[in-house]
Amino acid sequence: MKSNSTFKTLNSKLVRVGFVMVILLVASFSLMAQKNKPYHEDLSKLRPKIEKQVDLKIKSDSVIERPIPVTPIKTVNAKLDAVLDSIDLFSLMRKYIDGYTIQIYSGQKREDAMNTKKKMLEEVPDLVANLQYQQPKFRVTVGKYFSKLEAQRDLLLLRSKFSTAILVPEKILIK
Repeated sequence: MKSNSTFKTLNSKLVRVGFVMVILLVASFSLMAQKNKPYHEDLSKLRPKIEKQVDLKIKSDSVIERPIPVTPIKTVNAKLDAVLDSIDLFSLMRKYIDGYTIQIYSGQKREDAMNTKKKMLEEVPDLVANLQYQQPKFRVTVGKYFSKLEAQRDLLLLRSKFSTAILVPEKILIK
């Protein structure tokens, strides 16, 4: 008797699993059928209706009047010139601009910094490495860029050689 009851429970479980499989199969076919059909919905009933106004009073012999040229009375040229001159003077006095550089090493050991700079010069001779000491650490930086987009190509190249390469904001000297 015991084997007969286990057979019935096993049989009912198989029936349930089969039923679930059939439902999933039908659902997947219905989803595939929806993907193949183009979607179309008519929304013209919901759009507001606007009537065009037609002007029927058009004369064929009418003369087009041209506007009289107007000279400006209250111009801001003197004020604008003063502002532009002050902006120009500020630009001439400006020595640095916000930019970016690529940092390939930052640490407290000078030997490691020198080795990193030497390795960079050997592996990527197109770029120039700068060794800086900003207490208490040594930094090896490469390049001066005005935007992140400009630095992206060199950053990807240096990341393949130096896994610690990062883009760092820095003030760039304007010559």
